[in-house]
Amino acid sequence: MKKDVPGPVHAWLVMMKAMQAITRYALANLQETGLGFSDFAVLEALLHKGPLPVNVIGPKVNLTPGSISVAVDRLVAKGLVSRAESSHDRRVRIVALTPRGKSLITPIFRAHAATMEKVFSGLSRDEIRQLEQQLKRIGKQAESLFDQSVTKSRSVKGRV
Repeated sequence: MKKDVPGPVHAWLVMMKAMQAITRYALANLQETGLGFSDFAVLEALLHKGPLPVNVIGPKVNLTPGSISVAVDRLVAKGLVSRAESSHDRRVRIVALTPRGKSLITPIFRAHAATMEKVFSGLSRDEIRQLEQQLKRIGKQAESLFDQSVTKSRSVKGRV
């Protein structure tokens, strides 16, 4: 019996299983640091992007407005980040790494980068670049389709 050529559903399943395995491995290494994943994600974003408004960090690290507020509160309490009013808009709160936060996240991120190097060691740099480009294309397509479905759903609800 001839096997069917794998299609999008199979590719999605393979991608999900790969992501689950990568995440399991990365989180196991991250647990040794004492940081949870959301705290790591916030600190990493601030390490690489610099000070950011709270409402910008949330979408970058895939946290809801309520969850990002709780995460920032936790990091402020630990002395890892500071939160201050924006000089341009008092409604905006800017979050920045403290020296203590930077000294904590820098070696943790280096170890995380080494972990990812191990995970992707079976691919050449060119293959990694190609994978990244393809995943970006798929992600943009999915985002566009999602936006279209949300817009369509809103217009249907408006007619009811």
